[in-house]
Amino acid sequence: MFKVMFVCLGNICRSPMAECIFADMLEKCGATGKVAVFSAATSDEEEGNPIYPPAAAKLRKERVPVRPHRAVPLARSDYDRYDLFVGMEQRNISNMLRIFGDDKHNKIMRLLDCTDSPRDIADPWWTGDFDKAFRDISYGCRSLLELLSANGVI
Repeated sequence: MFKVMFVCLGNICRSPMAECIFADMLEKCGATGKVAVFSAATSDEEEGNPIYPPAAAKLRKERVPVRPHRAVPLARSDYDRYDLFVGMEQRNISNMLRIFGDDKHNKIMRLLDCTDSPRDIADPWWTGDFDKAFRDISYGCRSLLELLSANGVI
């Protein structure tokens, strides 16, 4: 099974939103048995905390099932346990490289880099704009699904 890890700073907003959105997309296209989805943080400041309530509320409003969640920090050993690490912004990529030491197998990418509009996904913890975060994450997840399909993963 192919394992995807979504990553953001605290693992309470963007990465768990991406985990839920992508898992829902996989279920709807019948690929849940081919791809497993997880999320983690590049810091430990939110460790053990649930998904941030406004993020969960936005998912529910959009009819995306909210998965059980507790924030976990990314570990160096995760590099060998997962097939793809998907950061929400360039800072996440830099932090992953610091945690892992390098990316010798090219497993790290920024979510919107697989779209026609590569950019960071703004952190709704700071912006308060969960609508925009949801739109950007959904857009990236659709493109990621297409990329995995084109590469024979799905």
